[in-house]
Amino acid sequence: MIVIINYGLGNLGSIQNMLKKIGVRSVITSDIATIKEASKLILPGVGSFDAGMKNLKELNLINTLRIKILEEKTPVLGICLGMQLMCQKSDEGTEPGLGWFNAELVRFNQAEGLKVPHMNWADTRSLPSSKIFNNMFEDPRFYYVHSYHIKDTPADSTLYGKYNGFEFVSGLERDNMAGVQFHPEKSHRYGMKLLQNFIENF
Repeated sequence: MIVIINYGLGNLGSIQNMLKKIGVRSVITSDIATIKEASKLILPGVGSFDAGMKNLKELNLINTLRIKILEEKTPVLGICLGMQLMCQKSDEGTEPGLGWFNAELVRFNQAEGLKVPHMNWADTRSLPSSKIFNNMFEDPRFYYVHSYHIKDTPADSTLYGKYNGFEFVSGLERDNMAGVQFHPEKSHRYGMKLLQNFIENF
């Protein structure tokens, strides 16, 4: 059972519709019992870092997710804010993140001519080790909407986006976990292929 976690933030219906297009059924829920039975999890998100963490806390989901993902090794895909919450912290807020990836987030530097937020299609490349990009279409482009990006280049980095010549980490992968900064549910055939890779390769 594929579970899309509903914590009050995210394009939940759009993700579910994209999964339907590749023939995959999913459930949208915040119910802990249902999440415990999931074979794969998707952690979406649109909004601020602190709001996301506070919502997860209020729903008592943090420990359940920790057990599912870090102990039981259930595959998980974080999308946009969902990926950010999987990191240690963000300059956007003061709440600690879930800490599944040893990474931090910083705001795009407007002094370098980068408009904030970054809201556009962008070329995205991957390392050969990336399972989420396995057999991806040539010259893949994904739709991004974000003001913060991963700081430096953590060890788990596998995907890289480009914004007006500035290259930034746009995806993290380790073992059963993957996170992407862009929106696969808004990225047409590229997004469909990425979700299919998550279903098949994790």
